[in-house]
Amino acid sequence: MRQASQSEDRKKDTREKIQLGGLIAKAGLRYEKRALLLGLLIDARQRIKGNETERARLLAIGETAFVHDSD
Repeated sequence: MRQASQSEDRKKDTREKIQLGGLIAKAGLRYEKRALLLGLLIDARQRIKGNETERARLLAIGETAFVHDSD
């Protein structure tokens, strides 16, 4: 039973990582260096921490990108 649970956890983790990688591609950053991508993400995390205006602005950008993807 424990082994089945661990296998399921690994599958969930793998699926999440694939989805996150898809976001990088969707943002047009597929060919950027990994260090740059990590820097962008760390910077974004710091900028949205406690800043609801910036969080809302970036959320709106992302939601718009998803809506246009379904066209």
